[in-house]
Parts: sequence; structure tokens; C-alpha cells
Amino acid sequence: MHGHMPPAMPMLSRGKHRNPSKGACFMEFASYLAGERWSDHPSCTHPLLAGLARLVNDHTSDAARPRLAELIPSVIGLTGDDPRLDARIALCSARAALPVVAHERQLAMAVSILSGEHVLAELEGRPVRDLSERSRQALAQVPDATRWAYTFGRGVRVSPKGFRRYAAPNTVQLAVRGIAQACVPDPDPLLRDLLADAIDDCWALLRPAAEISAETSAETAAGSTAGTIVGSASGAGTGTAAEPAPATVDPARWADACRLTGVSA
Repeated sequence: MHGHMPPAMPMLSRGKHRNPSKGACFMEFASYLAGERWSDHPSCTHPLLAGLARLVNDHTSDAARPRLAELIPSVIGLTGDDPRLDARIALCSARAALPVVAHERQLAMAVSILSGEHVLAELEGRPVRDLSERSRQALAQVPDATRWAYTFGRGVRVSPKGFRRYAAPNTVQLAVRGIAQACVPDPDPLLRDLLADAIDDCWALLRPAAEISAETSAETAAGSTAGTIVGSASGAGTGTAAEPAPATVDPARWADACRLTGVSA
């Protein structure tokens, strides 16, 4: 999902910047590449994924932050109203954090995994006890926290709306901060992998929906009334709906953004 990148990498920095001359964070650079107003909250990216990207940007060391830049094109155009996106992003975050964070945060991450899986199963019409293999493997690494989470969650129902509004953002925030503060030799690769996995999970969800949309458009065009010249022409043009995919980087715009914000060594 993360393709070939231009040779120059931008000098990303922590926090919010008024304009490119003051520097750029991950999402501000994305806003520029997308042709939007300079912002760390651009409309081109799902809000929770953008929040994850900002947190990873700010908690990654200065030395490792340039490696995040190659992921920037993958978040452009990655947005939608499907509530499963929030659940998937939260699950990616909790699973990544669970094995390495401090014990009290492990409890929270285990609860987040069970809640996220419950919400995702409800949204997809599956039995709520069904857990993905990745979640099973993550929970198996911390049996004590998992037992506590199952006990804590008995009789508690988390609605998809409530999870999306409160639990998912809190899970992402706790997960990133927990990984950054974990007693591991180098948390930077863990943070980058978390962001990359969340991006891939979101694209995996959006691609099948686009394929169905393309098939529906083609069937509609094929079944339209024959002999209508305008209809035939429009059918030929709309029968191949574009499939969501990471934005292609415009080398000139990338180079211009690097020039404005600074190039990493």
C-alpha cells in the first residue's frame, strides 16, 4: 500500500505549525499534498486516522520521524462515514499497545479490544463473541489482563455510536502514549508499524465497497434503455468507477512542500 517515494524526505516536526515556513507535521504535509488549506485536520483523511497520525508524529523521536513521511500519500483520500473504520483503527491501536504497555494500560487495552470486536461484530452482523485471529493472539499474550477484561465487561454493552464518539479516540490516545512510554529498547518502529497497519486496515475495508459500487454502476449502465445516445455515452463513461487507492504523489508538489518545510538529512 505504500509505494515508491521521491528521493527527498520532508523535515517533519512535532505539534501544529501556522504555515509551512514554521515546519510541518505529518497531517499538515498531507493537507498540502492534497491541495487543501494548510491544516493538521484536513478533510482528505478520516478524523480518527488523522488523530492517530498526529499522535504518532508527536511521540516519535526527531531522528525517526522522517521515516513516517513515506506513509503520508497513503492517508490522502482515505476517509468515509463507515463506522467500522473507527473500530478498525481502535483495534489496531489496542493490539499494538497491549503486549508492551504498563500493566494498568494493558487492562484498558484488553477492554478496548473486546469492546472493539463486539462493536465490529454488531456492525457486520456477526455473533458478538467472534474475535479476529489477530485479537485472539494479542489477548493470549496477557492472560491476566484478558481475564480481568472479560470480567469487567460482563453485562456492559457498548453501542457503536458511543464507541465511535468516546472509546475509539481514547483507545488511540492511550495506545500511542503507552507505546511511547513503554519499557522497550526503541518504541519508534512500533509506532510507525501501528500507523502503517491502521492505514492498510482502512484501505482493506474501503476497497471492496468501491468494487461493489463499480459493479453496480456497470450493471445499471448495461440495463439502461437502448437507443438513447446520451445514456449510452454516459454509461461508457461511468461504468468503471474509480477504486479508492492511495494518492499518486506529484513529484513537483512534493519537492515544493519539502522546499517550504525543510528537507531531512
